[in-house]
Amino acid sequence: MTEEAVKKWYLVYTKPRQEPVARTNLARQGYEAYLPLMRQTRRQRGRRRTLISPMFPRYLFVHLDRTTDNWGPIRSTLGVVSIVRFGQLPAEAPDDLVALLRSREDGEGIQTVAPAEFEVGSKVRITDGAFMGCEGVYLARSSRERVVVLLQLCGKPARTLLDADYLEAITRD
Repeated sequence: MTEEAVKKWYLVYTKPRQEPVARTNLARQGYEAYLPLMRQTRRQRGRRRTLISPMFPRYLFVHLDRTTDNWGPIRSTLGVVSIVRFGQLPAEAPDDLVALLRSREDGEGIQTVAPAEFEVGSKVRITDGAFMGCEGVYLARSSRERVVVLLQLCGKPARTLLDADYLEAITRD
Protein backbone atom coordinates (compact mmCIF):
# COMPACT_ATOMS: atom_id res chain seq x y z
CA MET A 1 0.00 0.00 0.00
CA THR A 2 1.40 3.43 -0.93
CA GLU A 3 1.86 6.27 1.51
CA GLU A 4 -0.87 8.35 -0.16
CA ALA A 5 -3.36 5.48 0.15
CA VAL A 6 -3.27 5.51 3.96
CA LYS A 7 -3.43 9.30 4.34
CA LYS A 8 -6.84 10.77 5.03
CA TRP A 9 -8.20 14.29 5.44
CA TYR A 10 -9.00 15.39 8.99
CA LEU A 11 -10.63 18.53 10.33
CA VAL A 12 -8.72 21.11 12.34
CA TYR A 13 -10.54 23.74 14.43
CA THR A 14 -8.87 27.16 14.38
CA LYS A 15 -8.99 30.37 16.37
CA PRO A 16 -11.45 32.98 15.07
CA ARG A 17 -10.28 34.47 11.74
CA GLN A 18 -6.95 32.61 12.07
CA GLU A 19 -7.50 30.03 9.33
CA PRO A 20 -4.76 31.41 7.01
CA VAL A 21 -2.33 31.67 9.93
CA ALA A 22 -3.01 28.06 10.92
CA ARG A 23 -2.65 26.85 7.30
CA THR A 24 0.68 28.67 6.87
CA ASN A 25 2.10 27.38 10.15
CA LEU A 26 0.97 23.81 9.48
CA ALA A 27 2.65 23.96 6.06
CA ARG A 28 5.88 25.25 7.68
CA GLN A 29 5.90 22.12 9.83
CA GLY A 30 5.52 19.88 6.78
CA TYR A 31 1.79 19.13 7.01
CA GLU A 32 -0.41 19.30 3.92
CA ALA A 33 -3.22 21.68 4.87
CA TYR A 34 -6.17 22.77 2.73
CA LEU A 35 -8.29 25.85 3.35
CA PRO A 36 -11.19 26.20 0.89
CA LEU A 37 -11.77 29.87 0.10
CA MET A 38 -14.79 31.49 -1.54
CA ARG A 39 -15.40 34.76 -3.32
CA GLN A 40 -18.74 36.39 -2.72
CA THR A 41 -20.25 39.78 -3.32
CA ARG A 42 -21.70 41.45 -0.26
CA ARG A 43 -22.98 44.82 0.63
CA GLN A 44 -20.93 46.61 3.29
CA ARG A 45 -21.70 50.14 4.41
CA GLY A 46 -23.92 50.68 1.40
CA ARG A 47 -21.34 49.51 -1.16
CA ARG A 48 -20.90 46.26 -3.01
CA ARG A 49 -17.67 44.51 -2.14
CA THR A 50 -16.16 41.28 -3.30
CA LEU A 51 -14.79 39.42 -0.32
CA ILE A 52 -12.60 36.34 -0.13
CA SER A 53 -13.29 34.34 2.99
CA PRO A 54 -13.02 30.75 4.26
CA MET A 55 -15.83 28.51 3.04
CA PHE A 56 -15.98 26.88 6.48
CA PRO A 57 -15.11 29.55 9.06
CA ARG A 58 -12.78 28.27 11.82
CA TYR A 59 -12.08 24.95 10.03
CA LEU A 60 -9.47 23.64 7.65
CA PHE A 61 -8.41 20.21 6.40
CA VAL A 62 -5.11 18.50 7.07
CA HIS A 63 -3.87 15.37 5.24
CA LEU A 64 -2.48 12.86 7.73
CA ASP A 65 -1.67 9.21 8.29
CA ARG A 66 -3.00 8.00 11.66
CA THR A 67 -0.13 5.59 12.20
CA THR A 68 3.03 7.30 10.92
CA ASP A 69 2.45 11.08 11.19
CA ASN A 70 3.18 12.93 14.42
CA TRP A 71 -0.06 14.66 15.40
CA GLY A 72 1.31 16.24 18.58
CA PRO A 73 2.63 19.50 17.10
CA ILE A 74 -0.71 20.29 15.43
CA ARG A 75 -2.40 21.24 18.73
CA SER A 76 0.29 23.79 19.58
CA THR A 77 0.47 25.29 16.08
CA LEU A 78 -0.16 29.04 15.97
CA GLY A 79 -3.79 29.62 14.94
CA VAL A 80 -4.97 26.08 15.78
CA VAL A 81 -7.29 25.28 18.68
CA SER A 82 -7.55 21.52 18.25
CA ILE A 83 -8.17 18.57 15.98
CA VAL A 84 -11.90 17.96 15.67
CA ARG A 85 -12.88 14.69 17.34
CA PHE A 86 -16.00 12.59 17.67
CA GLY A 87 -15.41 10.86 20.98
CA GLN A 88 -11.85 9.55 20.86
CA LEU A 89 -11.59 9.43 17.07
CA PRO A 90 -10.46 12.39 14.93
CA ALA A 91 -13.12 13.63 12.48
CA GLU A 92 -12.36 12.30 9.01
CA ALA A 93 -13.43 14.23 5.92
CA PRO A 94 -14.17 12.17 2.80
CA ASP A 95 -11.50 12.36 0.12
CA ASP A 96 -14.29 12.94 -2.42
CA LEU A 97 -15.37 16.11 -0.59
CA VAL A 98 -11.89 17.64 -0.70
CA ALA A 99 -11.50 16.59 -4.34
CA LEU A 100 -14.87 18.19 -5.21
CA LEU A 101 -13.97 21.43 -3.43
CA ARG A 102 -10.63 21.59 -5.22
CA SER A 103 -12.23 20.89 -8.62
CA ARG A 104 -14.51 23.92 -8.24
CA GLU A 105 -11.65 26.37 -7.68
CA ASP A 106 -10.56 28.92 -10.24
CA GLY A 107 -6.93 29.62 -11.18
CA GLU A 108 -6.38 31.52 -7.92
CA GLY A 109 -7.64 28.64 -5.78
CA ILE A 110 -10.91 30.42 -4.91
CA GLN A 111 -14.49 29.33 -5.43
CA THR A 112 -17.15 31.77 -6.57
CA VAL A 113 -20.40 31.43 -4.66
CA ALA A 114 -23.46 32.29 -6.71
CA PRO A 115 -26.06 34.51 -5.08
CA ALA A 116 -29.15 32.78 -3.76
CA GLU A 117 -31.88 32.16 -6.31
CA PHE A 118 -35.48 32.28 -5.14
CA GLU A 119 -38.48 30.61 -6.73
CA VAL A 120 -41.40 32.79 -7.79
CA GLY A 121 -43.98 32.70 -5.00
CA SER A 122 -41.52 31.71 -2.25
CA LYS A 123 -41.66 33.51 1.07
CA VAL A 124 -38.73 35.79 1.85
CA ARG A 125 -37.60 38.03 4.71
CA ILE A 126 -35.89 41.38 4.18
CA THR A 127 -32.62 41.53 6.12
CA ASP A 128 -31.51 45.13 5.54
CA GLY A 129 -32.76 48.55 4.51
CA ALA A 130 -36.01 50.39 5.30
CA PHE A 131 -38.13 47.22 5.24
CA MET A 132 -35.78 45.14 7.41
CA GLY A 133 -37.66 42.36 9.21
CA CYS A 134 -40.68 42.45 6.88
CA GLU A 135 -41.80 39.29 5.17
CA GLY A 136 -43.09 39.08 1.63
CA VAL A 137 -43.41 37.00 -1.50
CA TYR A 138 -40.69 36.86 -4.14
CA LEU A 139 -42.08 37.88 -7.54
CA ALA A 140 -39.19 38.34 -9.99
CA ARG A 141 -35.62 39.40 -10.61
CA SER A 142 -35.61 42.79 -12.30
CA SER A 143 -31.87 42.98 -12.97
CA ARG A 144 -28.64 41.37 -11.83
CA GLU A 145 -28.78 43.17 -8.47
CA ARG A 146 -32.46 43.97 -7.92
CA VAL A 147 -35.57 41.88 -7.24
CA VAL A 148 -39.32 42.54 -6.99
CA VAL A 149 -41.02 41.52 -3.74
CA LEU A 150 -44.70 41.72 -2.84
CA LEU A 151 -45.18 43.15 0.67
CA GLN A 152 -48.30 43.76 2.71
CA LEU A 153 -48.06 47.43 3.69
CA CYS A 154 -50.93 49.10 5.57
CA GLY A 155 -53.15 46.14 4.71
CA LYS A 156 -52.59 46.45 0.96
CA PRO A 157 -50.23 44.53 -1.33
CA ALA A 158 -47.33 46.63 -2.64
CA ARG A 159 -44.67 45.68 -5.16
CA THR A 160 -41.24 46.73 -3.91
CA LEU A 161 -37.93 46.83 -5.74
CA LEU A 162 -35.08 45.72 -3.45
CA ASP A 163 -31.41 44.83 -3.56
CA ALA A 164 -31.11 41.04 -4.01
CA ASP A 165 -28.59 40.88 -1.15
CA TYR A 166 -31.31 42.05 1.27
CA LEU A 167 -33.34 38.84 1.04
CA GLU A 168 -33.25 35.51 2.82
CA ALA A 169 -35.55 32.54 2.30
CA ILE A 170 -38.06 31.73 5.01
CA THR A 171 -38.20 28.04 5.78
CA ARG A 172 -41.08 26.69 7.79
CA ASP A 173 -40.44 23.36 9.49
